[in-house]
Amino acid sequence: MKRSTAIFKTEKGERYLGQLVKHFAHKIDAAYEGDKGYIKFEFGTVNLNADHQGLNMLIDALDQEALDRTKKVTENHLVRFAFREELESLDWEDFSFNA
Repeated sequence: MKRSTAIFKTEKGERYLGQLVKHFAHKIDAAYEGDKGYIKFEFGTVNLNADHQGLNMLIDALDQEALDRTKKVTENHLVRFAFREELESLDWEDFSFNA
């Protein structure tokens, strides 16, 4: 299994969490409640958590290709939604683990 994490430092973490989940929930399994949520793509799962520091993202996928695809889709949408904050990209930290 592959995993990656990123943090988007913003005061509007909960807002972006809701925006991301609502966007994807029209087509795939995605939900949130308060400051926690998830998006389940067929190629990877994104777990989201918002706090006073920003939006924390944790992605799990079966292999590197699926991980990279999940990161790309998540990041591209977040960059579009956070255009006022001039977000250009996220710093992802990848690692492997045994499930």
